Amino acid sequence: MLLSLSFTHSLEKIFHQKSLPVFNTINKLSLLRNESLSFQCVYCLQQEDDEPRRQLRYELDGPLSEYIQVRQVRHVPSLFPCYTTTDDDYLTTEPGLFPDPLMPLKNNTFFVNGNYYGSLWLTLMPAKESLPGGTFSINLRVIDVATEQVLAEKAVEIEILLCALPPQKLLHTEWLHADCLADVYHTEVFSEVWWRTVENFVRCAVKNGVNMILTPVFTPPLDTALGGERTTVQLVGVKQDAGGVYHFDFNRLERWVSLCQQLGITTFEISHLFTQWGAHHAPKILIEKEGELHPVFGWHTDAHGAEYRDFLHAFLPTLCDFLRHKGLEKNTWFHVSDEPKMADIDAYRRANNLIRPLIAGFPVLDALSDYEFYQQGLVENPVTASDHIEPFLSNQVPNLWTYYCCVQKLAVANRFFAMPSYRNRILGVQLYLYSISGFLHWGFNFYNSGHSLEHLDPFAITDGQGAFPSGDLFVVYPGEDYEPIESLRLLVLREALQDLRALQLLETLTSREEVEGLIDNLAGMRITFKQYPRQAEFLLTLRERVNRQIMLACV
Repeated sequence: MLLSLSFTHSLEKIFHQKSLPVFNTINKLSLLRNESLSFQCVYCLQQEDDEPRRQLRYELDGPLSEYIQVRQVRHVPSLFPCYTTTDDDYLTTEPGLFPDPLMPLKNNTFFVNGNYYGSLWLTLMPAKESLPGGTFSINLRVIDVATEQVLAEKAVEIEILLCALPPQKLLHTEWLHADCLADVYHTEVFSEVWWRTVENFVRCAVKNGVNMILTPVFTPPLDTALGGERTTVQLVGVKQDAGGVYHFDFNRLERWVSLCQQLGITTFEISHLFTQWGAHHAPKILIEKEGELHPVFGWHTDAHGAEYRDFLHAFLPTLCDFLRHKGLEKNTWFHVSDEPKMADIDAYRRANNLIRPLIAGFPVLDALSDYEFYQQGLVENPVTASDHIEPFLSNQVPNLWTYYCCVQKLAVANRFFAMPSYRNRILGVQLYLYSISGFLHWGFNFYNSGHSLEHLDPFAITDGQGAFPSGDLFVVYPGEDYEPIESLRLLVLREALQDLRALQLLETLTSREEVEGLIDNLAGMRITFKQYPRQAEFLLTLRERVNRQIMLACV
């Protein structure tokens, strides 16, 4: 029985296979003192017997050991890893098992199957106080639990540079689906267990660079079949008295805001006031009448009819007063409708014209692809699809946001299971080069099928029952004790955001021209959202060069 160990970086995906995977080994890493660093230890237990699995235990030696979290990269299935139309920058287009969830280890132990490759994921997290500077050796030792025999050990050096990353400027939202938390854990919405789950998942999001949170004042009208509905997560209570007057209860919303602020959320986005893909209907809104709740608004509601118009005239000014009282006028954003198309522009215009006077002073943003919406003044802050961003860039739209989702499958960055991890991490460089103000993604924890027809187990079904390529729907899994389990894709995205901050820091120490020149020269091209080096080494070398120049400039 022989155990092989090799260290590699975070941008490799090690598949559960018998053949030796191709990956670059490393023996030294560096980071700035307040950032996190992830790397992997690739293992293979070579054996000749038919023992199905063995339990191993790891030990870490070195002064940084207490700051390092070790998890095992597990594999989950994907029946739909990508669309029929792809580019040539996918690891595979075949269904199969993919490395993704980073599973916590109890008592430092993990199981392996003989003769199959796998990896441990090591994450160095900064302490509350910044880590000390210097070069430190970390030794990983792996022991057979049954015999207490040391099977292998391997060392890696980590250099901690004395400079620190600046705070994140980018506004970053990954939509938290509060209903999916209740559904997957079988808990009641607004129960104390549900609130604790929300707290755990928001804390995880903040740790990974999320500072803006989708806030379900009403159940968000997102990814819902026409005539269907999702589990109610309406934070605002609504009553209508016998005279038709509306009364609003903001107690749950106030708890949501306070909780999220305590965890580090700075900015709130109010859930969409009109249905997705066209703004033709109202979201599901439960209203209490004579002591009973009724679904007064929903798919059956004409979004442009008098009844919903009168409701918004009563609700929105009251909500804005609450937000101003909380000091959130500049830190709350509203949505009209998600991803409208040109065929919907007239309906979107009517919806937009209705709410704008009612939320005066509050910014509005929506995800879209067509420049015409901005050109006609309908969207103040467009969140543009990354594969349709060129007209917005060429027209120098200020404070531009971007997003990608399932259909951004050709050329641009994304984070599908089947894509190499450098295609996930390149986003940080792109955000820097084009001075992007915000990044949005719809799937922090969407555990439903397409159109929310079913509630799914995300460990078993990762593609929404064939509705979305695996990797689009969520970046965390539901773990034990209502705690999220991070994916390797989320940790790589965190590194992309750290790259952005490092480039911004270097710019303050040198100049914009010098930083852009460094990127261009190393890439051998002008990076765009569709053109960039298709290799991990570019990103790793860039960060190493940036780190060194930061250190030289800090002296």
